[in-house]
Amino acid sequence: MEWNPYKIILKPIDTEKSRQASDLGQYTFVVDRQANKVEVALAVTDIFDVDVTRVRIINQAPKFGHWGRKRVRRKAAFKKAIVTLAAGQKIEALEGV
Repeated sequence: MEWNPYKIILKPIDTEKSRQASDLGQYTFVVDRQANKVEVALAVTDIFDVDVTRVRIINQAPKFGHWGRKRVRRKAAFKKAIVTLAAGQKIEALEGV
């Protein structure tokens, strides 16, 4: 099986907190549940042509909505990665998204 970085990095996360972190050179992505830190760093380097200095991985637990006393609509669990780039580097494609 051929290694594909686009199957590791699924999509960027665009929230107020992630926008503030992008000023510090940190970007947040939803990644494949099986990916590790090394694979995420290689995929970001390959896709965006930047130098990655640090990767932090967070397993987000599933969440449930409520309707009265019933638990309904389960949101799926996912894995996200916070990637820190080398000083002075930015991902132009994700600026101002």
